[in-house]
Amino acid sequence: MRGTLTEKILKKHLVSGELVPGSEIALRMDQTLTQDATGTMAYLEYEAMGTGRVKTELSVAYVDHNTLQSGFENADDHRYIQSCAARYGLYYSRPGNGICHQVHLERFGIPGKTLIGSDSHTPTAGGIGMLAFGAGGLDVAVAMGGGEYRITCPKVTGVRLSGRLPDWVSAKDVILYLLSVETVKGGVGRVYEYFGDGVSALTVPERATITNMGAELGATSSIFPSDAVTAEFLAFQQRPEAFTPLSADSDACYDRIIDIDLSSLTCLAACPHSPDAVKPVSELKGIKVDQVCIGSCTNSSLFDISLAAEILSGRTIADNVSLTVSPGSRQVLVAAAKSGALGKLISAGARVLESACGPCIGMGQSPCSGGVSLRTFNRNFRGRSGTADAQVYLVSPAVAAVSAITGYITDPASFGKMPRVAPAESIEINDNMIIPPLSPEEAERVTVVRGPNIFPVPTGKPLETVSDTQCILKVGDNITTDHIMPAGAKILPYRSNIPYLSRFCFAAVDPDFAARAVEKGGGIIVGGVNYGQGSSREHAALVPLYLGVKAVVAVSFARIHLANLINAGIAPLTFADPADYDSVSLGDACRLSFAEDLSSAVLTVGEKEITLVTGYTDRQKKILLAGGLLAFTGGR
Repeated sequence: MRGTLTEKILKKHLVSGELVPGSEIALRMDQTLTQDATGTMAYLEYEAMGTGRVKTELSVAYVDHNTLQSGFENADDHRYIQSCAARYGLYYSRPGNGICHQVHLERFGIPGKTLIGSDSHTPTAGGIGMLAFGAGGLDVAVAMGGGEYRITCPKVTGVRLSGRLPDWVSAKDVILYLLSVETVKGGVGRVYEYFGDGVSALTVPERATITNMGAELGATSSIFPSDAVTAEFLAFQQRPEAFTPLSADSDACYDRIIDIDLSSLTCLAACPHSPDAVKPVSELKGIKVDQVCIGSCTNSSLFDISLAAEILSGRTIADNVSLTVSPGSRQVLVAAAKSGALGKLISAGARVLESACGPCIGMGQSPCSGGVSLRTFNRNFRGRSGTADAQVYLVSPAVAAVSAITGYITDPASFGKMPRVAPAESIEINDNMIIPPLSPEEAERVTVVRGPNIFPVPTGKPLETVSDTQCILKVGDNITTDHIMPAGAKILPYRSNIPYLSRFCFAAVDPDFAARAVEKGGGIIVGGVNYGQGSSREHAALVPLYLGVKAVVAVSFARIHLANLINAGIAPLTFADPADYDSVSLGDACRLSFAEDLSSAVLTVGEKEITLVTGYTDRQKKILLAGGLLAFTGGR
């Protein structure tokens, strides 16, 4: 990675270790962010650590996920998070102020800084030249307390961009193309670093769309250089002092290079039910559409909203289509209202939702039974929309808006000339919905408020080096954290109540799992390739922990979930021979035996001994032997 922008930022923030891909490194984090679906647990863990006031340069608590208040639970969580922010020295972005990644890009992002967030799409900030990581809440809590963030040193894949995007083709199509090449597991252990002449043709919001969906590649992070385009964006946000020019050396050494000619791309769509199931929109022509949703942290910038408005201007959406629009921030919402874009959307029949994640996290606007939903979002996992049999496609705002008019999936190239969106000369900057940190003296007088739905963090037990157990669940490839711990309006309000939440664990895969885990007193889970992809939600580790899961044996793991399992005190293990996956069945009695130094393990099923790979660092071994990261740090 010599001479890459990634290497430069890593080197500046390196606390320990060597920048050798595959080895463990510890990094200093400049900034942190949380959102409310993961934040409540992160602050419970932070309190358990007893660290006091945050030690970072800047930490922000956002409320953007659980904003549908159909009961007291979400409101209580918001109040708890706000009181924690006041007590421990964080900024607090109030409900309605916007989606964490959009607001952070606008108001807090600084090129060259490091950021860790309890949301897998935190690398959105790579669009402004930050090196940003999605992680579990406990890793974020450690960073808030001044601790380092430990990761496997990534390889750096260079993505060389050339040319300019044709009319109707967007940044969404760039990342969808890359997903078609790399797949949802191709980025594990990698940072995707963008460079080349084509970079200057992309705005910061367009770059952020690309780095946002780098999470769908399984990547450690994604990053663009900080250049004249970045300086223009920061000046527009009235933060010119935050700009620093940053780029890779001209002779930077990448692990490998992917070339993308922007001028050769066409409009693409990710088909159900994976972000890498990509096809040209032209091949999907004629599929009837029931719902169109524009917004989310991927495509909710002022340009995205304005382009959709211009396409819809003077027209009415098709009779069979329900159209929703979610501006990414209150800043975007106000600007769209003042420019007339909002009025055009409403006149065309759009339903304008609040500036929040909303439908993307299954928080309302579930499609009809078997419905086709076109969404400008980043994930289309089965059931994530709230409707189990919905067919969700991921598309650009242009494809979404045109299809909303025709009522069918439509290639915008057949729609006529692309409308031009004049860039705004200025924007209203109003941070009155962001509450700044109190002084240390004022903070000492704050009482943290806990509602009746807020329960303590479940804690693990020290690892048993030999245990007789059983396989209580076997699943296939690409199991997501949505499979393990579903989202949606009915379940998300219980993110701070692990006992209640446990009833829904793996409900979409095996409705009997939770009851069986309780009946059997726990056991092990067996999984296939890329187990735990998707969201950073550590609940996908904490809930199985609560249900007595001792270990997860898989062919391979997604990066964040692997770390979350270890932090919770659950041992992740991989098959030395992937073919041994077929040797374990649901209900099998087995013995799990670790080598004395935890360098390897053996799973004995009947007469067969299956060799397992641990791959733990010395620190991870200590965490597991202690019963999880909280126990290891003395937090309980």
